[in-house]
Amino acid sequence: MPPPPASTMRRVFLPWAAAAVFLLGHANTSGKTKPGSALQLQVINFNFETVQVTWNTSAYAGINFTFVYKLDKKEEYRPCSSYILQHGYSAGCLLEVQRDGPLYFSIRNGTQPLLTKNLAISAYLKPRSPGDLSFQWREEAVTVTCSNLGYNDLQYEIQHKTVFDAVWQSAEAETCNVTVDSLDPEKCYFFRARVKALEFAYGSETYPSDWSEVTHQQRGELRDSCWENGLFPKFILIAGMVSFLTVFLLLLSLWKLHRIKKVLMPSVPDPRFSFLGLFESHQGNFQEWIKDTQNVAPLNKMEDGELECTPEDAVVVQPAEAETPKTVGMTSPLYPQMGEEEATGDSGLLPCQPPQGHGVVSLGDFTFVMDDNSYMML
Repeated sequence: MPPPPASTMRRVFLPWAAAAVFLLGHANTSGKTKPGSALQLQVINFNFETVQVTWNTSAYAGINFTFVYKLDKKEEYRPCSSYILQHGYSAGCLLEVQRDGPLYFSIRNGTQPLLTKNLAISAYLKPRSPGDLSFQWREEAVTVTCSNLGYNDLQYEIQHKTVFDAVWQSAEAETCNVTVDSLDPEKCYFFRARVKALEFAYGSETYPSDWSEVTHQQRGELRDSCWENGLFPKFILIAGMVSFLTVFLLLLSLWKLHRIKKVLMPSVPDPRFSFLGLFESHQGNFQEWIKDTQNVAPLNKMEDGELECTPEDAVVVQPAEAETPKTVGMTSPLYPQMGEEEATGDSGLLPCQPPQGHGVVSLGDFTFVMDDNSYMML
C-alpha cells in the first residue's frame, strides 16, 4: 500500500503538535510537582512602579517559601529583597519595576519549585490615585481637572454628592478634565476622583485606583466640611425632637400606669387613724383596745339654748275616762314633768325643746316628738 501524501500527514500531525505544546506550556505555567501543590496568587502592578506578588499559604502552614524572579528572559533569577510576612512566614514579595514588560518568577520550597510562571505586569495594573484636583465653576456646572498619568488608555471618574444624597453620582472622561453639570451653587458638594484602566487595552484583571481625598466645595469656594452647613443642624433638630417625644411618652406611660394601678389595686386606709391608740398603746390588740374605749366615748355637745335629753324610757299614755278628765302622766325623760307643769300652770320651767328632724305623733290634744329610741304604749 503506498504511503499517505505529505499534506495529509501535516494535517494529522499539526493538531497533535499543538496539543502537545499546550500541555507542556500549561505544565510549565502551573509548575505542579504533585497534586494539590499549586498556590493561589494575587499580582498587583502599582502604577508601573512596584509589583506585589502574594500567595495563600493556608495549605502550607509553617513553611517559608523562596521567591526568585527576573524581568528579562535572558537574565538569571535573583532572590526577592523585600518579603511580605504573615504570622512570621513569607507570604509575598515586593518588586521594583520601571517600565511595562514581562515578569518571570518561581516560588520554591527550599530547592524544589512549587510554581513557575511568567506574565505581563500591565495586565494587573492599578493606577495611582489622582491628586491636586482643581475646580472651575460657571453657573450650574463645574470642571474638575488634575494632572494626567504618564500612560494612555485610562478613564478618569469624578463623583459628587451633597449631604442629602444617599449615593454618589459619577461623570467620566478619558482625560482628567471632567465637567459636572446640573449643580446648585448654594449647596455644599463632596467631590472625589479615581482612575481606571480600560479593559480593551489592559485586560480584565486590572484594579481601579484608590479614591482621592474628598474635597468640599460651595459657591466656588473650598470648605473644610459640609456637615456643619447641612446635616449637623438638621441632626440636632431631629435628635432634640426625638428626645422630647421619648421623655413625653415615658411620663405619659408612668401616669397611665399609676392610674391603672390605682383602679386595679385601690389603696387600703390605715386603721391607726380611725382607731386611736390601737397600735400605739395596745399593739393592735382590738379586744384590749375596746375594753378601754367602750365607756369613754365622747358625748356630743349641744348647741346653746338646747337642753340635753337622752331618751331611755318609753312614753306611757293612759287614756282619759269619759266622765272625769285626768292629767296624762309621761314617764319619758324627754318630758319628765310635763303633766304637772301644765296642771299648775307654772310657766317658769320650759320643757326640753323637741329635737329637730324626728317623728311627730298626735294623739287627741297631745303632740309627741319621737326619736329612734322611743315608743308609745296605749
